[in-house]
Order: sequence, then structure tokens, then C-alpha cells
Amino acid sequence: MDDRFRALDAWLRAQLAGEPFRVERASADASFRRYFRVFLDDGRTIIAMDAPPDRENSAPFVHVAGLLRQAGLNAPEILVADLEQGFLLVTDLGNRLYLRELQKGDPRPLFADATTALVRWQSVTRPGVLPEYDEGKLRRELCLFPDWYVARHLGVTLSAAQRESLEGVFRKILARNLAEPRVYVHRDFMPRNLMVCEANPGILDFQDAVHGPISYDVACLYRDAYLSWDEEIVLDGTIRYWEKARAAGLPVRSDFADFWWDVEWMGLQRHLKVAGIFARLYYRDGKTGYVEDTPRFLGYIRHAVSRYDELAPLGHLLDALEGNAPKVRYSF
Repeated sequence: MDDRFRALDAWLRAQLAGEPFRVERASADASFRRYFRVFLDDGRTIIAMDAPPDRENSAPFVHVAGLLRQAGLNAPEILVADLEQGFLLVTDLGNRLYLRELQKGDPRPLFADATTALVRWQSVTRPGVLPEYDEGKLRRELCLFPDWYVARHLGVTLSAAQRESLEGVFRKILARNLAEPRVYVHRDFMPRNLMVCEANPGILDFQDAVHGPISYDVACLYRDAYLSWDEEIVLDGTIRYWEKARAAGLPVRSDFADFWWDVEWMGLQRHLKVAGIFARLYYRDGKTGYVEDTPRFLGYIRHAVSRYDELAPLGHLLDALEGNAPKVRYSF
């Protein structure tokens, strides 16, 4: 029982006005937030979030939860928010993770619910409400790959020629990303953050939402950190999302081939970022259990690179790094 948990326990006792309860760890994520399931005497459960205010700003969580719920989506309702202490009480969406349920049978019905929710979320977009996913932010994320994955994790210092070559690829990726129409972006719309609920899906981990490229969330949904899908499922699901988006009047490209190009290059930006983030989580934050999944993202990167001649320099760099990289390979 650490100091934060003792403070949370005291806060809960005050909020629940003496009502009996017990607490179990619900989940943790890559941030410094922790979640606890609070069992009440009448059989109900609620979720207590511990987000140390010196490490995490909970105001965006409260703000985006409201936007999602206003859009008619199943995000947790904020019951109590104490931003000064970093404690929140929210409704409980249960424990049936998409991540597990997708593996039990045909994944397409759950994916269909997720893309319907995504279209609804994007359809309520208004400029100026969420932070812009601008060039500076996208570039800083890309730089996590050379800074943390290559330099820190692999221990490789890139030559001047290699840095110049990588920068050329980064400019091409960013140009494609920034040319996309902009909508609300969850930014981590993946099966680990979706729950199977009566009003499906329940949506979690949305506090980093931004106003950015329209292909980002669908790319995130199908190129997951913890599950890999056959190309047929990814392509079919992306087409179905694109059809729903067009029917809803969202500004996706009119030719699916062009939209697919957007999705793959947006996914590439994310995969490079995540490879760097997973290394940073391990070396800077002491969080294990992430860097082991890096080979899956390298597989995604290789998959994208193999399809576009403009990305060949990145493929050459990956070849040069091969001796330092894990030997695990994923097929698609």
C-alpha cells in the first residue's frame, strides 16, 4: 500500500460518506495513471482513477469524456473529479476487453461496432476544441524512433548519411499525413482500449485526443500493438469503415486506393513512434512488458516499406540495423 493508494483510500471514504466498499486493482497503462475497481455494498462497481497531478493532467480526460458522451458514445461518465489531488470516480464499463473477445471467434462484428463508433466520433468534429495534431507534434513522435529505439535500445549511432536519408523519409511521411482532412482523433483507438458492452463499444484511454488526420484511428484499430490480423481482415474492415465514413459525409478520399495509401502512411508514422515509445517506457520509465512487442511494429514498418518505392531508404536503414534488432518476425 503506497502513499498514493493510502491517499486514494482516504479520499474514497470521504466521497462515499461511510458506505462500505472494497478496492481491487483494475488496470494500469503506459502512463502514470492507475485504475481501481471499487465494489460497493449494493453490488455496484465504479472505477477510481489515480493520476498523480505532478505527472498527469486529468483535465483532458474529463473534457474528452464529455465530448464522447455528447456524441452518444459509451465513454465513462465522470462522477467525481478532484483534479487538484488527481483522483477521479467514473462509471465502470466492465472487464470484457476487445483484446480478448476478438480472439474468441469472428472478429468482424466487433470491428464493425468499433468503426461505427469511430464514424460517429469523427462526425461531431469542431475545430478549436481539441489540440492540433500538427507538424511539430507528428515530427517529435517520429524522432522517438532514432532517439530511443535506434540510439538507446539498439545502441547504434547513425551516420550523417543515414540521418539524412531517414530525414528524407520523415519529410515524405509528414507531407502525406498533413495533407489529410482533419477530424477528432482518439489517438489510441485499439482493442486494448475498447470494451465489449451493452452499448458497444465502451471507449477508454482517450485523454490524448487531438484534431488530426482522418485515417489515424482506423490505422490504429487494425494494426494493433498486441494482435496482428491477416491482410484480408485489415483491408475488408478498412473498406467498410471508408464506406460508412463516405455515407456519413466525412471527408475521406473519394478513391479507396488513395485512402488506403493514407492509412498505410499514417500507420507508418504511428509504428515508428511506438517503437520509440516502447523503448522509452523501458529505459526511462522502468516499465517492462512493452519493449518485447517492438518486433510486431517492426513487422508493420517492413510491411509498409515493401509496398512503396519512396520508402526504400527506410528499408535500407532497417537492413543495416538488422544485426542489432530482435529476430522475431510477424507475417501478414
